[in-house]
Amino acid sequence: MMADRTRAEQIPFDLPRAPAMGRDDFLKAPSNALALAAVEAPAGLPAGILVLIGPEGSGKTHLAHVWAQANDARWLDARRLAGDLPGILADNSLRTLAIDDAAQIAGTSGEEALFHLVNHLRGRGQLLLTARVPVRDWGLTLPDLVSRLTAAAHVALAEPDEALLGAVLVKLFGDRQIRVQPVLIDYLLGRMERSLAAAGDIVARLDAQALTLGRPITRALAQDVLAQHPDPDDTA
Repeated sequence: MMADRTRAEQIPFDLPRAPAMGRDDFLKAPSNALALAAVEAPAGLPAGILVLIGPEGSGKTHLAHVWAQANDARWLDARRLAGDLPGILADNSLRTLAIDDAAQIAGTSGEEALFHLVNHLRGRGQLLLTARVPVRDWGLTLPDLVSRLTAAAHVALAEPDEALLGAVLVKLFGDRQIRVQPVLIDYLLGRMERSLAAAGDIVARLDAQALTLGRPITRALAQDVLAQHPDPDDTA
């Protein structure tokens, strides 16, 4: 009975862990300073529309949430834009909107919907879009939409430097109520892929492994976890 209880206590539960998306949780660094300044500009978005671009995990979605919260913007699903458009256009109170991963509309009815939305907001509203690549690489087929979005301001978030990546690791552990020693952060920085997406992945794997084994998150545990999925660029 005791053995069964001990084993059950060590089974990790896949509980949802919502990342903190507030302004105080966004870590400013050289890699994101221009994008942060653009969304916090007192005059609003340039010409009312801005495209935030950056690789997966670069912080663009977090920054879009910061802007949306500060401007009481409605968060739209790119995949449902065509169906939601009539209600959006009918709501005269909607003046600020955000669409994450907007490139998903390419080749769908969402292209025409976004074209109408951009025209609807021109001169009276603001629209923030995020994507991994510039508009020219989305694969859009509607020439008028390509023209509108290509002319919009684009601001890129670069891959994080070591200082930002270390701070993000600390934050991600903190989001899970886990305190770690600086030596662990230094160890991870020297052996992991240098991206925010990789930081999220390694923190999740370390947390799951620690729960499974009933062990604290230490350098030794990190060594074991990294050995399971080594970074191909790691020559250490």
